[in-house]
Order: sequence, then C-alpha cells, then structure tokens
Amino acid sequence: MRIVSLLPSATEIVFALGLGDELVGRTHECDWPPETAGIPVVTRSTQDLAGRSSREIDRLVGEALHGGSSLYELDGEALAATEPDLILTQELCEVCAVGYREVGEVARAIDADIRVVSLEPTSIEGILNSISTVGAMTEAEDVAVDVVAELRERLRKLETRQARRREGGQPAVRVVALEWLDPPFALGHWVPEQVRRAGGWDLLGREGEKSTPTTWDAIRAVDPESLILMPCGYHLAETVAEWERTPKPTFWRELEAVRRGQVFAVDGSSYFSRPGPRVIDGIGLLAEIFDPDGFVETSPLGSWTPLV
Repeated sequence: MRIVSLLPSATEIVFALGLGDELVGRTHECDWPPETAGIPVVTRSTQDLAGRSSREIDRLVGEALHGGSSLYELDGEALAATEPDLILTQELCEVCAVGYREVGEVARAIDADIRVVSLEPTSIEGILNSISTVGAMTEAEDVAVDVVAELRERLRKLETRQARRREGGQPAVRVVALEWLDPPFALGHWVPEQVRRAGGWDLLGREGEKSTPTTWDAIRAVDPESLILMPCGYHLAETVAEWERTPKPTFWRELEAVRRGQVFAVDGSSYFSRPGPRVIDGIGLLAEIFDPDGFVETSPLGSWTPLV
C-alpha cells in the first residue's frame, strides 16, 4: 500500500506500525522518526514563520481563521506523483494543517479510488483508537493491537505508581500549562488529561475541548504551584528562545510557581502537540517534573528544562 501522511502524528503512527516502507509522502513538518527525512514532501507553508515571535504567529493564525484559510497548503503535483492509495489527514485544526475538504478535492481529482481518512482524537483513548484505525486501513490490525497494548501497559505502570504516591501522601500538583505564550493559551484536547494522569491538576485547561485564550491576570488568580510552557509545534530549544522574548507581567516574581522555582519549558511538539504514540512519553515527562522523588528518569532525554 502507498500511504501519504498529512499529519506528523499520523507519520509517527505509520512508523510505529512498521509501515515506514509504505509511506510515500509526508508534510514538511514530519520530523519523527528520523527515517522520514528521505520521504517526499507534499505540503508547504503559506507564510515564512522562521524567526517570528509567538505574537506575530498568533496574528497570522487569527487572520487565517478569519479568512477561512490555512497556514499550510497542499502541493497537488507532488501528491499526485506519490500515486497514493491512502491519505491520512485531519479536521481538528483548520489552520495548522491542510484542510480535509481541500485534501478530498485534490485526491478525487487525482484518482477517485484514493481513500482519505481523517483522524480526530480529542483524548488519549481517542489517540489509541486512531492507531487502531490506521492499522485497520492498512491491514496491520494485529500489529496495531500489539502497539496499543504496549502503550496501555506503559500508561498503567505510570498510573499505578502515581496511585501509590498519592496513597503515601503526595498531593496533586496545582498546574497551569500553556499551549501558547503571547498571548497565553490554556490547554485543551488530550493535554489536560496528560497533566491529570501525571499527577497534576490543570487549573485552566479543559479536557476534550479546544484550547482557549487566557490572561496573566487569570493565571495570577489561580496562582499555580507549577507552570509548564509547551507552545504548540515548538521543540524545547524553540520554547526556551520564545520564552526569553515573551513579555512577563509586572507581578511575575509574585507567582507561587516562580517563587518555588517551578517554571519549566518542555518539548511540546514531540510529546504534547501531536496525538500519536509519544503522548505516553509526555505523561512520564510531566510525572518526573511534578514528583521527581517518585518518578526518576521517566522523561525522554532532553525533553524539558527548568527556567527559574
């Protein structure tokens, strides 16, 4: 089967199922696993985002939403050249990926028999179901069952340890995690669930719903014990650089998380933004931040750093 992935998370799922040799097209943002580097790219950005601040990118996102467009576009000729049998795409975000309708129209123009499958998880269970869906569409059901079972077992072990720590008197950490920095956005979809399963209590995020704009005044009102910075699509070094140029509120040093030295940057792109297998790594990452005595080396190497 000839597969094209229009989502970094779908690309990771395809490789997790052992189907990397069947992936014939990817997006320009698919960077994991490293083997994706040699696969043809079938999308491009409509804007030059390199070096732009989060506020500038937020303005472009707002303009795209208002205009009903995306920051990315499909290269129809490149897609046709891959001769795909299956295209994996999404409808969850209208801006940060090629739109489902556009994909469908281009695919029909190439060949009416091309299957276009939209992956729409909003929870961890939904992510696991996406893996099963890709397995079913690629005749890799048995492998998908094994992959999902392994991920569930890893999650079970983390939650079992978490339960034991809670029984021993370790309280849930009061957390604000930000999906965007300037302006700040509270988390949505599966990420507040990651926080909860890692032993935190996300004070502003809403499980299964879209991320929402917030303010530093709102963050001060809940005064979290821990502040986690995970801007969507940013790897760790990019997050650190963006935080350095983000304006801080005048009361920054008064926040409990700052006074405790519990402000952290994480690799949001790898472990939180993408609804794929590595969300379980993201839970282990947060658990280590929230409870370093109970969770030692449960985070991927180089996935987070303290900021104060």
